[in-house]
Amino acid sequence: QPVLWAVMVSLAEVWRAHGVEPAAVVGHSQGEIAAACVAGALTLEDGARVVALRSKAIRALSGRGGMVSVALSSSGVAELVERWGGRVSVAAVNGPSSVVVSGDADALDELMDVCRERGVRARRIDVDYASHSAHVESIEGTLAEALAPVAPRESSVPLFSTVTGEWLDTAEMDGGYWYANLRRTVEFAPAVEALIAAGHRTFVEVSPHPVLTVPLQETVDVAGADAVVTGTLR
Repeated sequence: QPVLWAVMVSLAEVWRAHGVEPAAVVGHSQGEIAAACVAGALTLEDGARVVALRSKAIRALSGRGGMVSVALSSSGVAELVERWGGRVSVAAVNGPSSVVVSGDADALDELMDVCRERGVRARRIDVDYASHSAHVESIEGTLAEALAPVAPRESSVPLFSTVTGEWLDTAEMDGGYWYANLRRTVEFAPAVEALIAAGHRTFVEVSPHPVLTVPLQETVDVAGADAVVTGTLR
């Protein structure tokens, strides 16, 4: 995660060096740490602190859970996971038919079986912990102590939060916010919908691999917007 963060903030500066300035930023899960730095909400030092110490704290969750990507709508997935009574939860809504769930490893095995029976495409994500689930609550105290020195500030670039689902006063992006960012559902698709509604028509994924360009394009298409979607590296 620290390496990915370093690549993302560096690539954003490469775009800027070529005259491409962001009109707004949005970040997906750990990508929101980079987005906060690009916006000016966090210094590079604070961004590094958040990504390094938080990813270190996540190690305590290793071996207890996992994450699965499911090719269904958010409502379809919400209905699907009900049978596990909170042991599986919606981790991220990436697009109209792209949702990630997280939770107990054995419950996810059962979910994969159900998806196979129903002909629903589902695949394991290569992690052994369950971000954006109740598992994260066990490290809330650790994160509060580790991230207490973080001093966010008002940003020069507007930031749309995938945590709160609205334009954010970035001075609020303290240690508590970065816990919520790890615990709560990543509302990425609704954030893109809001940006489209606000008139944005060019979306650049700033990352080492264009993971989100497909669900992003699907969101744009469903909205009927004439927009450009591109990655940065391949």
